[in-house]
Amino acid sequence: MIRSNSTLLLSLLIASLGLFGSSSWLPAAETLDESVVKAEAERVKIMAGASRCGVSIFADGGTNGGSGVLISADGYALTNFHVTKPCGDWMKCGLSDGSLHNAVIVGYDPVGDVALIKLMGRTDFPFAPLADSDKVVVGEWVFCVGNPFLLADDFQPTITYGIVSGVHRYQYPAGTLLEYADCIQTDAAINPGNSGGPLFNMRGEVIGINGRGSFEKRGRVNVGVGYAISINQIKHFMGALKAGRIVDHATLGATVASSDDGRVLVSDILEDSDAYRRGLRYGDEVVEFGGRPISTVNAFKNALGIFPRDWATSLTYRREGKKQSIWVRLTGVHGAEELLQKVLGRPQPQPGQPQPDDHPQPEGEPKKQPAPPKQPPTKGPAAAKKAPMPDEVKPFFEARRGYANFHFNKANRTRVYNALVARGDFAALKGTWKLTGDVVPAGEATFEIADDFVNTSLPGGELKLNVTKELNDAVEPRGSGGLLAALHAWRRLLTAGPEKFGDLVYLGMLPVADESRGPVDVLKGAYAGVETFFFVESESGRLLKVALYLSPDDDPCELLWSDYAEYQGRLLPRTLKVRYGDLIFGVYRFRELTLATGGQ
Repeated sequence: MIRSNSTLLLSLLIASLGLFGSSSWLPAAETLDESVVKAEAERVKIMAGASRCGVSIFADGGTNGGSGVLISADGYALTNFHVTKPCGDWMKCGLSDGSLHNAVIVGYDPVGDVALIKLMGRTDFPFAPLADSDKVVVGEWVFCVGNPFLLADDFQPTITYGIVSGVHRYQYPAGTLLEYADCIQTDAAINPGNSGGPLFNMRGEVIGINGRGSFEKRGRVNVGVGYAISINQIKHFMGALKAGRIVDHATLGATVASSDDGRVLVSDILEDSDAYRRGLRYGDEVVEFGGRPISTVNAFKNALGIFPRDWATSLTYRREGKKQSIWVRLTGVHGAEELLQKVLGRPQPQPGQPQPDDHPQPEGEPKKQPAPPKQPPTKGPAAAKKAPMPDEVKPFFEARRGYANFHFNKANRTRVYNALVARGDFAALKGTWKLTGDVVPAGEATFEIADDFVNTSLPGGELKLNVTKELNDAVEPRGSGGLLAALHAWRRLLTAGPEKFGDLVYLGMLPVADESRGPVDVLKGAYAGVETFFFVESESGRLLKVALYLSPDDDPCELLWSDYAEYQGRLLPRTLKVRYGDLIFGVYRFRELTLATGGQ
């Protein structure tokens, strides 16, 4: 019989092993290149350090759980929303040192599948630094730390190793809510239970949070295609997550489509959107958005998907060969109540779309078979049924409709306000405030602001606003968008404080817009029928901007404060620029400020 080539080769291999021994062909350890040994030692060291930051999350008697990663010494950790949802308001978290900690939900982004939790019991947790995920490139070595199949009953995470196999991957929405935009794709093994765990670069920095995998139609096992939410996207949402909010993603208020020649054109636009008010129109070519060049519809969706509601960013469009750059304020994809209902219920998948579970399949794959029931572990924290909220957690949780945890909102609201008045308290100054100076370059201007009125004397005449009812129609002076009402809100915040202003909440961190500085803390207040945003640079205690919206469908009156100086022991601005839409209504330089005591 004539042997096949494969049989012959196998015989020769067996003979060679018998001749030379089972391992004599391997190089001796001492003959390995020193750089290889050093690189391996460094890799082991980095992965050991990353393991200490990994979090094993358990809930529901072992039927639910996942992974996470510590990002601060005081116990903040990132994970997936779909990992925390079955846990409710609190969960158990294990670390690789064998310690078990209670943790409380802080905030979550259900559309982007991200949640922020806070572990209890220490102020010196090991934590991982966050990288700049825009610098991640295809072919870069990466590794995952996680709790696949909830195997980490001893809290020792699993490490998997691979490369970045794709960047800026867009995943179509699963059901009616979940959407993965701008993902990092990796072939490092990601299995059920790895959800929420970190994707690290080889410096031990977090570049993403693992969340989705493409699985075989049977068995739900890794096939080398996993997706991580980019950490730069999460950075945009971090302030809102720390605010205890249920955060929505952003929409431009316009859709785009590809033209026959490959350009990205506006295919529809809402006339009440900020983009429309800034000049964007049907048929305009979108050239750049959020600092990224736009050459495809997917590129636009990726760029848009990394921003939360209320974010302001740049957009460049081309019309008739001419480019125009604008700043646009993005609105939410959902109404507040609509988002809440979708979070509380389970969205139904649409035909042909991924299933909204912990690891949806890619579009177009056959429907997967249900996994067999998981048996609860007989040891470890997951073996027990969900218990009542521990006493350790209770002081850090406050329920309020529309929030994941209002405790953290109040804590941050207090922090920002305390920074605002750190250079001088205004609570006793409830008398009439008088600001005297000049309108540049028109002449003298005076403002008098009290609890129930605002008077002004401008070169064009005198005006008075009586604050005895809702302020929706308080447009005075005409063309300002409500300057007098905005000044009243400014004084009210400083004198009344967060508890008495009205409904004042911490929104998170947002760009000031038209400024080179990064995002700053923002308080949002609702009083007398209008909403007002206060942009605070907490490190300096400066209030940079007040934006008052007489109507949610109109531009705000923006008070841009600058040129701060000490005045009677308090930090106060001497220059005010008033902007309404694209127009500067006026610039005021104040020579004298009188802040009187008294009032109620």
